[in-house]
Amino acid sequence: MGDYGGYSSIRFERIGDILKVTLANPRNELNAVDGELHDELCRLFADLKVEREARAVLLTGSGRAFSAGGDFNWMRGVTKDALYEMRREGKQIVWNLLDVELPIVAAVNGPAIGLGATIALLCDVVYMADTAILADPHVRVGIVAGDGGAAIWPLVLGPALAKRYLMTGDSLSAAEAERYGLVTGVTTADELEETALKFARRLAAGAPLAVRYTKAAVNQYVKQVATTTFDYSMGLELLTFVSEDHSEALAAIKEKRKPSFQGK
Repeated sequence: MGDYGGYSSIRFERIGDILKVTLANPRNELNAVDGELHDELCRLFADLKVEREARAVLLTGSGRAFSAGGDFNWMRGVTKDALYEMRREGKQIVWNLLDVELPIVAAVNGPAIGLGATIALLCDVVYMADTAILADPHVRVGIVAGDGGAAIWPLVLGPALAKRYLMTGDSLSAAEAERYGLVTGVTTADELEETALKFARRLAAGAPLAVRYTKAAVNQYVKQVATTTFDYSMGLELLTFVSEDHSEALAAIKEKRKPSFQGK
C-alpha cells in the first residue's frame, strides 16, 4: 500500500475500494501549483504506482478549483538552477501518472488550468462540473506549453484544434470539452463527485488485472506521443522561462496591465 504520510497539499480518503485523492493547496484557494505542490504531485503518482489496497482512484480538487495552474508568485522566484529540478519533476509527474495501473477517474470540480488541465486529461475517465473550464494558457505568460499540454491536447483534439487553444490560451467550457471529446461527461456541480465515484466503483468492480492491463496497453500509445513531444516542448519551455517576454508577462500580471511582448 502506498505511503501517504507527509503530504500537506493533497488529502487522501478511502471509500471502500476507492482511494479519493483531493488536491488541496492550503497556500492557494484555487490549488495553484507552487513548489511544494509540484513536488507532492511528483510523489503522488509514484506512490499510486505501488498502491495495493484500492482498486480505483478518484482525483478531484478542493473548493472552487481542480487546479488553476502555476502559482505566479512561485514562478517569479524560480531561479535558473531551480529550472532543472522543475523539468525533472515535471517529467516524472507525467510519466508516473501514465504508469499508474489503477484506473483514475477525475472529477473536475472547477478550473483545470495549465498543468491542472494536463493532469485531468491524462486521467482515464474525466467528468466535469458544468461550471468548470479547461485551458492551457502558457503562451499568455510568454512560455511554451511544456508540461505535457503539447502532447495530450493534440492527442485528444487533433493538431488543428489543439493549436487553436494552445497558441491562444483560450479556455473551453465543460459543454465544449464534452463536444470535442476531451472529457467523458458533464454533470452539475452538486452531482459531480457522486457521478465520478459511481464510475470509479464500476471500474473497481471489474476484473482488476483486465482493467489495469487494458489501461496500461492504451497508455503505451499515449506514452509514444509523450516521448516524441514532452522533452522537446519542455526544453523550449525552459528557454522561454528565462525570456524577457515571460518576465514582462509576470510584471504585467502584478501591475494589472496588458503585457507588451517583444519576442525576446
